[in-house]
This record gives sequence, C-alpha cells and structure tokens, in this order.
Amino acid sequence: MSTPRQPKPAKLFVSVISAAARRISATLSELTALYGTLDFVSALLPFNYTNYYHAEMGQPLVRRYASFDGLIQQEDLALIKLQTNLLEEKLSVEKNRTVNIDPGYLLAERLVLASGKNYAHRIYLGHGIYADLTLVYQNKDYRPLSWTYVDYAEPKVRAWLRALRQKYLLQLRGVEQGEKNRNTVPEGGG
Repeated sequence: MSTPRQPKPAKLFVSVISAAARRISATLSELTALYGTLDFVSALLPFNYTNYYHAEMGQPLVRRYASFDGLIQQEDLALIKLQTNLLEEKLSVEKNRTVNIDPGYLLAERLVLASGKNYAHRIYLGHGIYADLTLVYQNKDYRPLSWTYVDYAEPKVRAWLRALRQKYLLQLRGVEQGEKNRNTVPEGGG
C-alpha cells in the first residue's frame, strides 16, 4: 500500500510574452505584488516559434522567463493560472491581450505548465485548469517529451531552468531544515 505524503513545495515561474518589452516589465511588477520578489529573470528573448499571437498582440514578439523567491504548494497552480488570466484581461487594450502570461512550477524531477486546454497528457487540476507535464529531469538536464513546446526544448531555456533548479534545491533544503528544527524538542524538556 502506498502511504499518502504531503508533496514538496514547488518553484513558481512565469513566461511573459509581448510585442513591447516595457509591457513585460510592467507585468512582472504586477506579478510581484501577487507572488513576491523575483529571484531569477531571463534576458529578453525573441519569441518567433509561432505566429499564433501576432493578430492579437502584434510583432515582433519578445519573452522573459522569471521566477519568484518563495515556494508554492503544487495544488495552487490552478488558482495562479486563473489570477494570471485576470491580469492578462486587465492589461488588455480593446479586448486584445497585450501580454501572454504562462505560469508553471519547477520541481527537482519535472517542470509543469498550467493550461486551460485539455489534451491527452494533461491532468485536470480543478477550476478549468490542467497541469501540462512539459519537461522531466533525467541525466542532469530537463528533457523534452514528444509534446513539449519547441521553445521549452531549447538548450538556452533548459540551461536557465537548470540554474533555477539549483536555486530551488537550496531553498528546499532550507524548508526541510526548518521543518526538522520545528520538530526537534530541545534538550532539557521543551
């Protein structure tokens, strides 16, 4: 019999795409009000993998990945996706999005994105949101799967994610040490 255990907290990150770098900066500022301090922000990267967003947001598109200093509970991803959808609406102009915000989380063994779209490899989380298993960590790297978006399979993106994983592992050790200290009774009673 498997014994249920509390899952480890996860490292929240976002991808923000826009035709204007200043909109990405403003969006990241809004997100810090919701999720706390940013601890990793990627360089501004061209987003030229698809023309899906061109009609709505214009072109050329650019993207930034960013992560937040605090850890989240994995089950919070669905509500975070709903919040980022609301922020996209708030930042829209004449009902057209000016930014696309994709939240996800990173664990030592995998990277998961949130999606409002069902598909064979996506698991329903609740509130109309699905978990998209995007990358798995094997042999010292995040490895793409047959359905992984091309941009997440890029070596430059996976290098950034490996660095983010190292930060996450340090944070996780701190969380686990804190829990261990709380569960330890000091000598002489307590």
